[in-house]
Amino acid sequence: MKLLLVPPDTRPPTLDFPVALAQAVGLEVQVPPAEALPHINRPGDVAALAAWLADAAAGADALIVSLETLCLGGMIPARRVDNLLGAALERLEGLSHLKTRYPKLNILAHGTVVRVAHGDDPVEEKPYYGRHGPALRAYSEAFDRYDRTTRHDPNAELGARLAAATEAVPPDVLGDWLKTRARNHALHLRALELTHAGIITHLCLTLDDTRPYGLAAVDRRALEARTDALTLWPKVDIYPGADEVPLTLLARVIAPEPTPVFIRYSGALGAAAATKYEDRPAGELVKAQLRAARLYAVETPDDAAFVLAVNTPGRAQREPAPDFESVDTADRHLPEFVDFIGRMLDAGKSVSVADIAYPNGAEARFFAMLQTLPLAQLIGYSAWNTAGNTLGSAVALGVAGALVQDAARWTELRFNRLVDDALYQGEVRAELSRALGQVSPFYLGARHAEAERLLGELLQPKARALWDAHFAGTGYTLEWRPPTLPWPRLFTGRFPFTVT
Repeated sequence: MKLLLVPPDTRPPTLDFPVALAQAVGLEVQVPPAEALPHINRPGDVAALAAWLADAAAGADALIVSLETLCLGGMIPARRVDNLLGAALERLEGLSHLKTRYPKLNILAHGTVVRVAHGDDPVEEKPYYGRHGPALRAYSEAFDRYDRTTRHDPNAELGARLAAATEAVPPDVLGDWLKTRARNHALHLRALELTHAGIITHLCLTLDDTRPYGLAAVDRRALEARTDALTLWPKVDIYPGADEVPLTLLARVIAPEPTPVFIRYSGALGAAAATKYEDRPAGELVKAQLRAARLYAVETPDDAAFVLAVNTPGRAQREPAPDFESVDTADRHLPEFVDFIGRMLDAGKSVSVADIAYPNGAEARFFAMLQTLPLAQLIGYSAWNTAGNTLGSAVALGVAGALVQDAARWTELRFNRLVDDALYQGEVRAELSRALGQVSPFYLGARHAEAERLLGELLQPKARALWDAHFAGTGYTLEWRPPTLPWPRLFTGRFPFTVT
């Protein structure tokens, strides 16, 4: 099978990870040339991308495409560029032309609702977000709270809060920000129409770094209402997520029939646990991620293709770790959860672990307990960024586990997830930040090379120890290569080792 992948950006989780997974299960994967793809906030060349798609589509079976990359130059540029809606819609219509020319092409598309960033990031957001981020977040929440009341019982107090929040943002800033949101929302509405017309086979519209109240929730309700009107739910998913969606849609490509999965949480309140970057409890997030990947939950492990073991916080995600008020509480008993995973492995069950106790990296205590298990037997492990990112990745790994054709590539991929999510994000990133001292979280500048050197020094002994403890007996050899920071910031690493 030939797969074309147009990712939201070029970070390893959004590009390298889905390519590696597709290759491990035997797919031929093609991606656009570098100049057609974005780099951080620099838009990709959308004309070059369209030309590449027109040529590459010949003989392709499936296309996984980010609407933001196709139409606006990338997921992050789509938050920043001033491109007109008409031009973006014209590029979207390119999918119709592809489908007309290649009617058997399976087009799976995803779009990302513009986030209201939790942090004041002037690099990934509009430049003014570094200064006006708090006021824009306050406006976002005030607007949504008021919007929910105006249909039936207008609330004067909420109206006053919205007026005050509006006054706190310079009119030109607010107008520009809302204009960008409106353009991207119109793009997503048009994508629903293309799905209704049969151009797009399946569409995921996801909410990036969201929260219970805000403009993303307003957009979600409007998208849901249009999906209702078009009776499109068999072909559409709208839920919290972003970076992991290429993997989610890849799961649909490689497993065309629904896959049964058994869900096990680490605590009795796991399904009700609150997550930091989503608008719903963990259990509802799991349901949404499963549905988007065409999975369904079953009652027993024996009825499942694999077990999804979800390490949830006791009550709610918090940062930084450790947190004994909301995360590592008596609402869960981690030793029993690890015992369960061990029993499943001993029984020959396939197990994929999703660690969402904390955002942005593995829970140290849980990962230490996992060392008593044969980690090389896990078909999946994920613990990165948001709960949605982690769950979508663990689900895709679980689906792929039974379809592997390149065992060395598969071993490399699974070890990469442990190195990235547990060792780098869970441990080394904080050590690296301390070693560097005062650096911007958004831009390393002249210290980029120094940071990469320190990263290699800190990570290599930990990675080799992990390999020796769990993978040395697999018959494969680890060929270590120095890690890099593909963007000039600490948040994302690239780990280009190979397994042979």
